[in-house]
Amino acid sequence: MSSVADAPAVRGGRKEPSGGKQTEKRTGPVTFYRQVVAELRKVVYPTREQLGTYFVVVIAFVLVMIALVSVLDLALGKLAFEVFTGADDI
Repeated sequence: MSSVADAPAVRGGRKEPSGGKQTEKRTGPVTFYRQVVAELRKVVYPTREQLGTYFVVVIAFVLVMIALVSVLDLALGKLAFEVFTGADDI
């Protein structure tokens, strides 16, 4: 039975059989910058109409969640008040 400590990621990653040194080289800053620019060119940005639609959907969702949490807070607050004080008029 193997444990989590036996996993390669826990033991330190990939190593050469002889010497136990890391085989991966670090990426230089110029190569890193080129890779970032290449990835940013792949990004598909939303159109103005899509952005407006997303905005409205997010605002509506947030308002619904605010209403739901407010109602639950009010109901649970009244319930707690009733349980701990025994008040007849809330």
